[in-house]
Amino acid sequence: MYHPSSIETKLPGFYYFPPFFTIQPVLSTREKQLGQWRELILKYHTDLKIKTLVLHECPLWKNTAIGRELNPKEIQVVMDDFVQSGHGEWEDPELRTRCRIMWRKPEQLASDIYDWAVANGYINSVCTVYELHSGEDVNGMSFQGADEELLRRGLGILEDQGKCTIFQGETSSEDGIKFF
Repeated sequence: MYHPSSIETKLPGFYYFPPFFTIQPVLSTREKQLGQWRELILKYHTDLKIKTLVLHECPLWKNTAIGRELNPKEIQVVMDDFVQSGHGEWEDPELRTRCRIMWRKPEQLASDIYDWAVANGYINSVCTVYELHSGEDVNGMSFQGADEELLRRGLGILEDQGKCTIFQGETSSEDGIKFF
């Protein structure tokens, strides 16, 4: 999941500002601070293609360079806001220790997938879920390597809009998608 060098990715300047690691009491300041936490969590996990944030393993909560860290209550405030924003959902809602990171919201993913299908000539053609997830044609796309459940939600939105149909293959990765 996380590895020691993973925190060494380029971190924004606000990560080195000591008050960032204390939930701010003034509402307008706290809202800005929580927005920065959302941005940091999403960028970090998207850049490293990490699909699940495990609360007790996440290196973002502690900045040893400035000797600051969030306490468990503050982590919960940050994560509650992150989930409420729609970019995460609890995999274990009762315990709230594992959060699925939604690199893109399902609606955004649906739009990205359809734009890709149009741009790459897949209208009235078929591709597999595997090709959407890991194929050569999706290098650099927002849905490359995305969580399969999230990918399927995006495809479900397209199906509801009449822009594709999904048909079952022998395995889930062989399920086919025909775009319209």
